[in-house]
Amino acid sequence: MTSTAKPLVAIVGRPNVGKSTLFNRLIGRPTAIVSDIAGTTRDRVTTETVWAEHAFILVDTGGLELFPETDIWRQVKAQIELAINEADVIVFAVDATTGVTPSDVDVADALRRTDKPIVLVANKADNDRLAAEAAEFYELGVGAPVAASAFHNIGVDELMAQVVAHFPNAPAFTEPEADLKLAIIGRPNVGKSMLLNAIAGERRAIVSDIPGTTRDSLDSLLNFDDWSVLLIDTAGIRRRGRIERGIERYSVLRAIRAIDRADVAILLMDASELASSQDTHIAKFILDEFKGIILGVNKWDLASEMGMTQSQAIQQVRERFRFASYAPICFTSALNGSGIANLLDTARQVYQEWTKGVPRYDLRRRVMTAVAEHPPALSGRRSLKIYSVAQDNTGPPSFTFFVNHSDMVHFSYKRYLENALRAAYEFKGSPLRMRFRGRGG
Repeated sequence: MTSTAKPLVAIVGRPNVGKSTLFNRLIGRPTAIVSDIAGTTRDRVTTETVWAEHAFILVDTGGLELFPETDIWRQVKAQIELAINEADVIVFAVDATTGVTPSDVDVADALRRTDKPIVLVANKADNDRLAAEAAEFYELGVGAPVAASAFHNIGVDELMAQVVAHFPNAPAFTEPEADLKLAIIGRPNVGKSMLLNAIAGERRAIVSDIPGTTRDSLDSLLNFDDWSVLLIDTAGIRRRGRIERGIERYSVLRAIRAIDRADVAILLMDASELASSQDTHIAKFILDEFKGIILGVNKWDLASEMGMTQSQAIQQVRERFRFASYAPICFTSALNGSGIANLLDTARQVYQEWTKGVPRYDLRRRVMTAVAEHPPALSGRRSLKIYSVAQDNTGPPSFTFFVNHSDMVHFSYKRYLENALRAAYEFKGSPLRMRFRGRGG
C-alpha cells in the first residue's frame, strides 16, 4: 500500500511570541478543551489540518514542553531540538512589538545550523508601523520576515503560502498491507520494546532496561488469527524527574507520527507505577487524534511482589482515566509472555468498534428518544433543538447532529449524547467525533 506522508510543521520561538495563537489560527479554531476532571489537561498541541488542499501535521512546540524549567533558553532549546529532528518545515515566530531580542538571536543561530526549511514570522504586527518595523528581523539571518498578526488574521495567508511551498511533492512511501495498524506508546522503560518482541515472537527490537533505547519507530508485520497486524514501536516519552538530570529529550514528535499512522494505540504503563500524570498526558495525544485506545498494564508478573490485585489496579487506572472510561484495560507480562493473546484480541475488537457503522434509522430513533427523555436546558429565551443525527464516517465513528443553534450545545449535554450513543452501540475503546451543525452552516 502506497501512502502519502503528511509533512510536519513545527512552530518554534521563545515564550510569549504568540505561538499558540498562531497554532489556533492555522487550524481555524481554539483548541484548549475545558475539563472538570482532575489530571486531564487537554490543550491540544498537535493536530492534522489542511491548508490550500495540503494536509499536514501542525505542532505547537511550546505545548510540547511538558515540564517547565526556570531557564527559558533550556525550554526553547528543547523545542528547537524536537523541531530539528522531526519537522519538515519550521515556522520561527518572533514578536514584532519587542523587536529582536537576545533569545531570538540564540534561536536563529541554532536554526541556521540545520538544513530544515525555515519560515520567519514577525507576529503581533497588527498595524502598518509594526509591519514596516518587522524588517529589522532580517538581521537574524534566516530569511525575509513575514509580518503577521495571528490574533487579527493579518498576513496568515502569505505565511502559509511560504510554508506549503516547502512541502515535498507528494512524498510516497510503501507501507505493508495490514488489517490493523497498532502503535505501542508510553513512557520509557515500561517495556514497550520487550512487549513488541513478545508479540512478534522474536527479537525484532533492542530490549534494554535503559530508558530511551528505542530511538525510532520500528515496524513489525505479523499474523494473528488470520489478521495481519502492523506493530509500530515508538521511542519513549521522558519521565518528569529524569529530564532535569540531563537525560536525552523525549521523542514526542515520533510518538505523534506513530499515532498518526496507527488505527489503535496501546498506552503501555508499568504495573509498579500505575497511571502517572505523564500517562494521562500521553493519552491525550491518542484521543486528540481520535484513535482507538487500549490501556495496557505491563510487568504484571510483579503484582504478587507488590501485593496488588487486578481489581485494585483496575480501580486505580479507572480513577485516573475517567475521561476515557470506554478504554479497555489489558494486563500483560512481556517477560513471560502472559496476556499477549488477550491484548491482540482486544486490539482487534477495538479496531472493529472504531470502524463500526450503525443503521441510520436506528441511530436517529435512539438519539431522538434520548433527547426526549432529557431535553436540553433552556438558556434565557432561547432553547436548543436537535432535529436529526447522521453518522457520516467511521475510523473514528463520526456523527453530525442537526440543530437550530450550534453555539448552544453545552459540553455536559454533548457528554450526555455521547453516553447515549455508547449505551446503544458501545464503541469500546473508540473516541467519537461529534459535530453540531446549525441552520445556515
